[in-house]
Amino acid sequence: QLQFVESGGGLVQPGESLTLSCGASGATLDYRAIGWFRQAPGKEREGVGCIVNTDGSLYYADTVRGRFTIPKENAKNTVHLRMNSLKFEDTATYYCAAGDFCTVVGGWVKIYGADTWGKGTLVTVSS
Repeated sequence: QLQFVESGGGLVQPGESLTLSCGASGATLDYRAIGWFRQAPGKEREGVGCIVNTDGSLYYADTVRGRFTIPKENAKNTVHLRMNSLKFEDTATYYCAAGDFCTVVGGWVKIYGADTWGKGTLVTVSS
């Protein structure tokens, strides 16, 4: 059974960079869509990025496009989220999820058929 563990979160200052990792166990990520989501206290969950390993397609939310990237290299078993130019509003707990495919709706990434979620890693952007 596939399980995820997110890591790499921490405290950073605005403008700095951070890379998160989503490590899989129990199964590989072949032919899966892997999305990155975040949730801040009192806010709804936001889909920020997704990679579809079947063909390497990438999807990003409007608010993070150009700042966040999911490297394709080594993304079939472990998926990373590279976050540059971090802002206060990026503060949240970040989760990864495996599903069937992703789309961008209303400027936010959506994942369909998600069957596995990690417990999250906290990113705090503060001066």
